Amino acid sequence: MSKLELKSVIQRYGRQTIVNGVDFRLEQGSIACLLGPSGCGKTTLLRCIAGFEEISGGEILIHDAVVSRAGHRVPPEKRQVGMVFQDYALFPHLTVDQNVGFGLGGTPASERATRVNELLSTVGLAGQGRKFPHELSGGQQQRVALARALAPRPELVLLDEPFSNLDVDLRERLSVEVREILKSEGMTAVLVTHDQHEAFAMADEIGVMFEGRIQQWDTPYNLYHRPVNRFVADFVGKGVFVPGTVRDASNVEIELGVLSSGVPPECSKGCAACGQGCLVDVLLRPDDVIHDDRSPTRAEVLHKAFRGADIMYTLRLESGTEVLSLVPSHHNHAIGEKIGVRLEADHVIAFRQSR
Repeated sequence: MSKLELKSVIQRYGRQTIVNGVDFRLEQGSIACLLGPSGCGKTTLLRCIAGFEEISGGEILIHDAVVSRAGHRVPPEKRQVGMVFQDYALFPHLTVDQNVGFGLGGTPASERATRVNELLSTVGLAGQGRKFPHELSGGQQQRVALARALAPRPELVLLDEPFSNLDVDLRERLSVEVREILKSEGMTAVLVTHDQHEAFAMADEIGVMFEGRIQQWDTPYNLYHRPVNRFVADFVGKGVFVPGTVRDASNVEIELGVLSSGVPPECSKGCAACGQGCLVDVLLRPDDVIHDDRSPTRAEVLHKAFRGADIMYTLRLESGTEVLSLVPSHHNHAIGEKIGVRLEADHVIAFRQSR
């Protein structure tokens, strides 16, 4: 039995289609993420799941019960859904205890107090219940918002860009902590974000959205290593496309050498590995290009971004093609310097050449 299921969901504002035929299923205890750029439809889709908006077509089911279809919408308060908003939406005049227990109005006082104390301990705020939201840091307020959403033991927890107001270090740390909290509570959750680091840190499965459609619903590993189209390949992770030539069913040649593919690459004529030298665009990740002083292949340093343990180099090959290389930071080369590089990739991500 799936906890959440979307069947060909469509949402329109007037003549503009924002969500265009979205399908996915989420099982009990899973954490999913809708990931994509601004304007792709992910927040609208989350609002439809929450019940804040009607849908124009398709169906949304929670625990196998239809909660939305065209002309029918179960109101948000009857969906057993917990919501964590981008701005936390805490009640400033209520204490932390009162905020967390807000959705437990019909619960006996002793049970309500037990649940509130249990959740505050879970989110790392034990002993903070008498404080008001303005007395807490941003990260602490986010924990209170999460505890409030979890308090009624909802069927589903929805998180709308929950870390966007926090600094980068806190955002990364909290995303891991929130995942652990959701897992410890056995909650099923959907996160919306444009930040792939948050998505990778939190989600068991991710739907990459673009122009109202889910381009790929998959694990973080497969999105990075096995993207189904150019948009996903370009959006997830860092990388650049370089020209390549299909040699046979398992080999593609690029300027840096020959890549062996376990899957026949799609060539420009539409047939897999026709052996006629078809042109493709090959995605190279920064970890595919290795700095090696002994390599005869040289590349010019165009740009460098220091990242502490590593430096991200933008390099220009002899042909003028630019690639990225992630290099340990003790290899500190100057702009304009030529360094040795070699190819070290164990799979091929290639698409028909778009040019």
